[in-house]
Order: sequence, then C-alpha cells, then structure tokens
Amino acid sequence: MGKYAYIARTRDGEKVEGNVNAGDKRAALMQLERMGYVPVSVREAAAPAAKKKPARGSRAAGGARRKSLAKTAPSASTSAPRGGLFGSRAPRMNIRDVLLLTRELSDLLASGMTLGSALHTLCARESGKTQDLIMTSLRDDIVQGASLSEALSRHPTTFGNLYVSMVKAGEASGTLPDVLERLASHYERVQDAREKVMMALVYPCIILLVGAGTMIFSMVFVIPRFTAIFDELGSTLPASTQLLKGLSEALMTYWWVMLLLIMGLVFLFRRALGTHAGRRWWDGLQLRIPVVRGIVCANSFAHFARTLGALLNNGVPVVNALTIVENTVGNTIITDQIREARERVVDGATLSVPLAQGKVFPQLLTDMLAVGEQSGDMSGALGHIANRYDRELDRTVKIFTTLLEPIMILFMAGLVGFIAVSMLSAVFDMTSGLNP
Repeated sequence: MGKYAYIARTRDGEKVEGNVNAGDKRAALMQLERMGYVPVSVREAAAPAAKKKPARGSRAAGGARRKSLAKTAPSASTSAPRGGLFGSRAPRMNIRDVLLLTRELSDLLASGMTLGSALHTLCARESGKTQDLIMTSLRDDIVQGASLSEALSRHPTTFGNLYVSMVKAGEASGTLPDVLERLASHYERVQDAREKVMMALVYPCIILLVGAGTMIFSMVFVIPRFTAIFDELGSTLPASTQLLKGLSEALMTYWWVMLLLIMGLVFLFRRALGTHAGRRWWDGLQLRIPVVRGIVCANSFAHFARTLGALLNNGVPVVNALTIVENTVGNTIITDQIREARERVVDGATLSVPLAQGKVFPQLLTDMLAVGEQSGDMSGALGHIANRYDRELDRTVKIFTTLLEPIMILFMAGLVGFIAVSMLSAVFDMTSGLNP
C-alpha cells in the first residue's frame, strides 16, 4: 500500500489537495472519484521526511504550492476557448481529429475510467494542435460541474447538433460509451463517403490542370514562334491559325485582365453560394445533371438515413431528430423536403407519407421507411436504407469516373489537336506556295 499525493477539484470547482493510501495509481484515482473529487493530478508521494517543510505553514511555501497548482491544473478562465481570447475565430477541430477523439474517449470510458479522468488523460497528450485548447476547455468545464453535452455545445464549429444531441441522450440513458462508439462509427462512414466523392474528382482535376498547362504553354511559347515566321513570309493564314494567333496575342498582352476576371468570377460565385437563392440554384443544378444527380442523391439519402437512425436509436424524439438532420444533409432542395415532412409529422402524419408526396425522395426509400414505421423498427429500416444507398453511391461513383475520364481525355486531345492542325495547315499552305 503506497501513499499518493493528489490535486483535484470538487464539483463546485474548488481546488483541493491531499494524500490517499492506495495499492497503485489507478486505485488512487478510483478512490478520489468515490470521494466526489475530479482528479487533476495524482503522483506517488515523497518520503515522509520531505514533507516537514510544507507542513510548517510558511507563507512562502504556500505561495510556491499555489504556483505549482496553477501550472498543473489551469483554470477554465485561462484555457477555455471563449470568444475574444482566441481572436475572432474560435479554435476548430477537423473531422479526422473529432473521429479520433471520439474513439479514444469511448475506449477510455468503456475500460472503466471516469469522464474527468479520461479527459485529463487526453489533455496530457500535447499534440501542439488546436485540439489541445478544446480538450483543455472540455476538461475544465467538466471539473466545474458541467455535463459533457453542455461542454461540447460551447464549441459549435467542432461539435454540431448531431454530436451534442446524441451525447445528451447517452448521458440521460447512462450509455455514454456506447453512444460515443456509435458516433465514431457514424463519422467513419461519413468520412468514407466524402472520400469516395473526392477521389472520383482527383483524376479529372489532374487532367484539367495538365490540359490547361499545355494550352498556356502552347499559347505563350509555341504559337508566337510560328506566327513570327508566318509574318516574315507574308503568307495568308487559314482562319483557324488566325484565331489562334489572336488568342495568343491577347493572352500575352492582357493576361493580367484575364487573371483578374477569373478571380472576380470565382469571388462572385463563392459569394452567390453564400446566399440562400444562390445555394438553392447550385443545389438544384446538381440535381439536374444526370450522373452528378446520382452521386448527390445517393450521398444525401445515405446521410439522411444514417443520421436519423442514429438519433432515433439513442432516444432523440423524431421531430428534434429531423431538425438536426435537415441542418446536416447538405443539399437545400433535400433540406426543404425534410423540413416540410417535419412540419407534417408535427401535425400527426407519419414520416414516409410526406416524403413520398415530394419530388425528391425515391419510392424505394419511402416504401422501406413505411415498412419500418409499420413494424415499429424505424432505426432498423433506416439502417437498411443507409446501406442500400452506400452501395448505390459506390456504383454511381464508378460510373461517373468511367464516363468522365475518356470524356476529359477526348476534350483535351481535341484542343491540342486543333492547335496542331491549325499550325500544320498554315505550314502546308506556305510550302505549297513555294513549289514551282
């Protein structure tokens, strides 16, 4: 049995310190939890002879101990990421860091560690990233008596309504480790779907960049050399060659105007997407393009079913769950359809009926949802729907990449071929005029 010195806080946030007798450090932590304390640090106590000096109660020793305590357990006022302390932008974790945090916190709680101890353990891992600030803030809020859902809600840019609502339901039901495990699985599937769409766009973007570089190189270096020769010979150029010559001269003379024009168009486009009307137009356009529509719909339907099923499975009321889902689905057209369905549900209708009456959700989805409502297993039906549209997303992405790659190659080959034919036709006309 050893003696361990501890620094902890009460549920009211008051700092306390002392010694406990325990077999090991883990047992000491458990003993502090039974005493109603939230441990900040626990270490093996020094030899008894070394404890006489602080026991004399001198003012200097007390001041040194308070300084040591301040370094070991920073208060919420100095570590929590609140508004102006960190400038106009609050610290934010990306989805990968949130996924890692959720998985680790779930594992620590499932192993029997208390919430305060688990957060303190995670805070001890200094990564030098923004997540250190957020983790310290969460720990200090818990130490001061806040619930985990309340602490998470103070970081809305990192933990959205879905995350906070599921954690709150887990706290109410006493199944917080299980809820965190489900959240981690949910974010893994969301990340997988996002990566599938991003990977489908990598190859076309590479082709576009290479093709654009080839065109610029041709316009700036190749065509001017040919046009200089043509001007010296004074021959009449074909129409296509004259067009390329004019484009090359315009690019070399007014390149800065074109650059400003492109930057202005990008700025206006991004600003338009920031408005409701602009976003609605863009989302509607995506739903009208044949192959793109399949990707957007499959991703949105899978996200809708998975998120709604996770919320219902954790005891969140269906109206509140639909409110959260409509803010996370990502497409305003589908969001408006979910909002209309939620308003009908408030009036007493089932969810599948208003979704079936709309023009967005397919009949297969609403039929599977209706079966779940009739059998009383909504979360199970939504799980089947999510799996079905995950497979649909995989298939649509493969079709998209299979069609887009040859189209992009043919398009870029056509542009390069047009330049080559235009130059060669001028050369042939010029050489044919030299023949006797």
